[in-house]
Amino acid sequence: MNFRIQLVNNIPHAVDYIRILPEIVLSIFGMVIMVLDPLVDERRSQRTLGGIALLGSLAAIAATLYQAQVPGYAFSDMVRVDSFSIFFHFLIASITAVVILTSYEYMEVQQTRAGEYYALILLGAVGMSLMSSAVELVLIFIALEISSISTYILAGFRRHAAISTESSLKYFLLGSFATAFFLYGVALMFGATGSTSISVIADTLGTDMVPLLAYAGVALMFVGLAFKVAAAPFHIWTPDVYEGAPAPVVGFMSTAPKAAVFAVLLRILFEAHAPGRLWLIWLTAALSMTIGNISALVQSNVKRLLAYSSIAHAGYLLVAFAALPENGIPAAMFYVASYAAMNLGAFAVVSHLAGAGERHVALEDYAGLGRRAPLLAATLTIFLLSLIGIPITGGFFAKFYVFSAALQANLVWLTIIGVLNSGVGAYYYLRIIVVMYMREPKEEIPVAPIPLGLGSALAISLAATIYLGVLPGRVLEYASRSAAELLH
Repeated sequence: MNFRIQLVNNIPHAVDYIRILPEIVLSIFGMVIMVLDPLVDERRSQRTLGGIALLGSLAAIAATLYQAQVPGYAFSDMVRVDSFSIFFHFLIASITAVVILTSYEYMEVQQTRAGEYYALILLGAVGMSLMSSAVELVLIFIALEISSISTYILAGFRRHAAISTESSLKYFLLGSFATAFFLYGVALMFGATGSTSISVIADTLGTDMVPLLAYAGVALMFVGLAFKVAAAPFHIWTPDVYEGAPAPVVGFMSTAPKAAVFAVLLRILFEAHAPGRLWLIWLTAALSMTIGNISALVQSNVKRLLAYSSIAHAGYLLVAFAALPENGIPAAMFYVASYAAMNLGAFAVVSHLAGAGERHVALEDYAGLGRRAPLLAATLTIFLLSLIGIPITGGFFAKFYVFSAALQANLVWLTIIGVLNSGVGAYYYLRIIVVMYMREPKEEIPVAPIPLGLGSALAISLAATIYLGVLPGRVLEYASRSAAELLH
């Protein structure tokens, strides 16, 4: 092993490519799927191309583990491989694998051609992975666009449903405006510091004389990124897009792009010493938690309810951003991982129950599920309890670490707002559980047996949720080490 590392280090260009190896792997598998799509029989394309996509995501995980042995900068210091980027690379590749497993059955039921679907998921993951390791603002913008273009198309993949086309168009138009905000913020930051490199920006903003232009640059970049994570008041697109997009895609959109954008936010706000961040984040976190939870109370569509839940969780996560970096960064990283596990599992169940044309996504369609499909109902219940933050689930420690970090930074009122909102959120999650176990259905809706792919996705999500709730120490220790490395 040491010989291989020494050999790689003796070839500078090879080191550069090793440091973007997961992105290369995902790109190759995405292009292979696009080439094979016209050549594979349509009836076999679901499994064949899906299998190739799954293999690509697993290869990306292996590439990430190998990449961890060769930390450092690449491509003129535009990319940095460190414990922080490895954490998000592993998380994004794992999310991609789980979404692909969830999609096998869904694509067959919806009778949608699979080639471009799986290719877009892999190519979108390329942009998300690159965002987590990029340390140059222009490269971050390019990676953000790669991720966004894929998700714009995936949101409209239910081609026969007008609501899906509407969601894709709305997401594209509003997303383009948000991207323009981010790019204009990059331009202002370049004007203030003379560079788009995060390390150079950090040196400039770390002095006593911070240019006024830098404040405007940070604010505009934050607006662009806050849109991508569905933080209020930039959340207006979320419920409509989540309702119209395919359920596995919603699971993907609500986790992987958010993880990548939060990685970028952590680098910009903490590593680059962004000025004026505290009150900007404080207000956005409070608004996201409050608007998301209150709006979710009145939803009768499960996908819209989980969309507003996603807005609220973006607010909880932003509480960690307002805390001191030594405590806030590990708490934010742990929260991202926990949220990914429980939300992916919840949307995997939703995608299975939705049926052809996603006809069964209303709350009343879940009535009697505890009797009709007890295993599925029990699994969804665990995910919902984790979203509430009940002990022995990842959601409990995620909120505990976030609120602890906020209290250690003397953010008492923000913590109080967060705890009160957690109480409000518990109502609509428990409402789903009550409907599943204590209501009789108006009509008997058949539930198909759980196929192997979906069962594997649920098992992975469930195991991760329980593991993070029972043994959170190793993940938090790694996150703390990554935070120290990032700040150093």
